[in-house]
Amino acid sequence: MKRKTLIASMLLACLFTVSQAQTTTDQPTVNPSDPDNLAKDYFSQIMGVAATATTNTKLYQFIYEWIGTPYRLGGKTKNGVDCSKFAYELYEKVFNTTLGHNSRNIYTQVDPIRKDELKPGDLVFFKIRSRSITHVGVYIGDDKFAHASSSRGVMISDLNEAYWKRYYYNGGRMLTATLRTLENPGVNVSDQQLSVN
Repeated sequence: MKRKTLIASMLLACLFTVSQAQTTTDQPTVNPSDPDNLAKDYFSQIMGVAATATTNTKLYQFIYEWIGTPYRLGGKTKNGVDCSKFAYELYEKVFNTTLGHNSRNIYTQVDPIRKDELKPGDLVFFKIRSRSITHVGVYIGDDKFAHASSSRGVMISDLNEAYWKRYYYNGGRMLTATLRTLENPGVNVSDQQLSVN
């Protein structure tokens, strides 16, 4: 953990130095007093998603800290985690929301959405060699998702890879019991979708 933090700090410093040296007229400059912009650019590069998609730095920081965690069925710590517990931990820490304990149960808590409607933080579900849902991941943008793979642990994959394309079932966005939108505080959005951006 300390090593990843040190590496992240060094990479952010290098990113800042390079961005200052290569400023062009068609690219906006990174404001060194805005650490959120630096973090967005950094996560954009290491996770392979557009900087505009990395609006929730807490989401990307969580994923970055868990990348490489080995797979362990039923595990829920950085010593080992399975796909549903990874999603569970992410939603609890990033969105302060509790998910179910397996991918099928989690699917009952979401509003199904099409692949072209996915936003960072939405969930993606797969039916791998089964008639029922067997795998869940968290969408991060640009057709990429973070998940706990049984063969490689926590990693980032592309929905367009042949394997994931073959077994993709559906996307899902968390439902809420009652929320009030910031834009319309007087409007009750019961039975509406939870914004995960």
